[in-house]
Amino acid sequence: MDSSPAPAAPTEATAPPLEDCLRLLRGERDEQKLAGLLIAANVCRAGDAAAVAQVYRAVGPRFLRRLLNTGLGKVEGGKEEEREAYLRLAVTVLAGLARAPEVAADAGVVSTVPLIAEVVSKSPDLTITEECFELLSLVAIASEDGAYKFCEPGVMDMLFSQISNFPDGSRCLELSTHLLQLLVHKLRADNMSVEKLQGMASMVASLAMLFGVLHTAFKFESLHMLATLLSQKESPLHDALRSMPSAIWKSHIRGGIIDVLQNRVVSSEKLQALLLAECMMSILGENWLSEDHKILDNKNAISVDKFVLLVLQSARVEVAVLLNELAFSKYESSKSSQIDDAIIQKQRNLAILFSLMERIIKMISDASSGEGEPSQTICEKTIMQVITGLNETISLVLDFLQDAKDHGQRKGDDLLAAVRIVGSYLAEAPYACQEKTGHLLEFIFSIEGQDESSPFYSVRFMLPMLSQITTTADGCRTLVSFGGYKAVIDCLIKMTEENGMMIDDGSMFLACDTIINIMSNRKNYPIQMEPCFIHLLQALTTWAGTTDASSVVMTASSLCAMVMELTSEEFLSSCSGFDPKTLGSLSDLIVRSLRQDIPDDDSEQLNQKQIIASGYRRWADRFPSVRNVVHQHVSV
Repeated sequence: MDSSPAPAAPTEATAPPLEDCLRLLRGERDEQKLAGLLIAANVCRAGDAAAVAQVYRAVGPRFLRRLLNTGLGKVEGGKEEEREAYLRLAVTVLAGLARAPEVAADAGVVSTVPLIAEVVSKSPDLTITEECFELLSLVAIASEDGAYKFCEPGVMDMLFSQISNFPDGSRCLELSTHLLQLLVHKLRADNMSVEKLQGMASMVASLAMLFGVLHTAFKFESLHMLATLLSQKESPLHDALRSMPSAIWKSHIRGGIIDVLQNRVVSSEKLQALLLAECMMSILGENWLSEDHKILDNKNAISVDKFVLLVLQSARVEVAVLLNELAFSKYESSKSSQIDDAIIQKQRNLAILFSLMERIIKMISDASSGEGEPSQTICEKTIMQVITGLNETISLVLDFLQDAKDHGQRKGDDLLAAVRIVGSYLAEAPYACQEKTGHLLEFIFSIEGQDESSPFYSVRFMLPMLSQITTTADGCRTLVSFGGYKAVIDCLIKMTEENGMMIDDGSMFLACDTIINIMSNRKNYPIQMEPCFIHLLQALTTWAGTTDASSVVMTASSLCAMVMELTSEEFLSSCSGFDPKTLGSLSDLIVRSLRQDIPDDDSEQLNQKQIIASGYRRWADRFPSVRNVVHQHVSV
């Protein structure tokens, strides 16, 4: 800028005619433009959008940017007080112009966002800072480009590093909070460039710092915004956060969670803190909970063991309350739409808590088996306390399922979520709560999610436990007593249907292991050929036909060999639901399995091959078409 006198602050006097303002703004000399801007401030206050647009076109974004740069001291010359006056004028005029959405969305105004962020970071004058946040909010609202401009390098850091210094209840804090909320709800990480994702990650880090260090109402605002940002599933933002060079943001979030859970706050805020803990474990892995992150100058820092127990105990308390409230709302209170809405919210909160507890189960399982990360410092005593706490909560969840059974309720996402957490825990401790589980197993197999037409996930969630308990005769007898093996077969079939769920090899192996265990012990109880076994044969050949993996081929073939021992080719061909092509697929599968070159140290597959070969010898005469194909390719 030239050395003309600094402009006086605009007054509330009646604005001269618009034409005079525009004439001055179009002048060639800086002093003319400055005089025009003083008038323009009053034009903007008048609120005439058309006039504001004319003013903006007359002055142009280039001059406004130059005025900002002069005010920031980026242009040589000028006294300190002059620079401050230029800065105030530029911000005031821009904030006034941006009240017209057309102007706020203009690329020229959007381009000033980094400069305005720099003003926020440097200006000690809170009145200028207020106007900056007003201007930035208008830009963020007006266009997508405006919102995403905040993700450019350094912008988030400059803007939000000052929030912790704003007085509680101040206008600056209110405006900055509003801007953050706008950005949290407008920005979407999908299709963002790597550079902009880093900017969004910086916003998370800034929020984490505020959440960790503040002890004002803004702590809870930052908690809610963090939960919103981090709970977006499979977001590219997660990769950006994982690659951040500094880990201090993780420590700040941990510190904030400790503050919320340790103090007397309403249940809804504790739920948000627990949701945030679940998000962190989802993004960074289960071991985040047990990593030893030190936070400088944090008086509330606690040991890893205490933090793990604090999160678990808080989750357990909330689960117990929610289970009780849900049972009362569903079975005791009068029905109404308001109660239905309340039930839905409680179900969502319960699902979040169950997901958190599942991750704690995984973390404890890894720690107990020695598979945890070296950074894990959780001690044996804490592991036992966690297991005891989990066992008590799973017992409560089983009581919740018993209540549903007593009231004839078997459909609902809350019931399915309860089955999932039970299945996750029993996968690691299959004989825990054995009596309750045994009495409820048949009912559990009948539970459906809200959108399911028949049970599927309830059985699938229990497969890890079933595959373990059926290694004993008592476990097999429990499953056979109510025909539970048929539900496992039905689950396996659904996993291979063409228009059904994608094949999950892990669940398929567990289902096969369970049925193989049942078939291996069938001398202890009667099992006869039923329609479900016909569909099972077809499902197994479909599964094995999708891969060359020897583990799939051998598992599918060994189970087929066991099922074929129950029947004959003649009987299968007479069944209306049997596809004759399945005999050819079975022949190919048996040949593939018998031709597998299995290493001597792979005892499992060697055992499977023995099952296939010995089974084949017993039923080959009853399956002439299969026998003919096998004899052409292998010698048994």
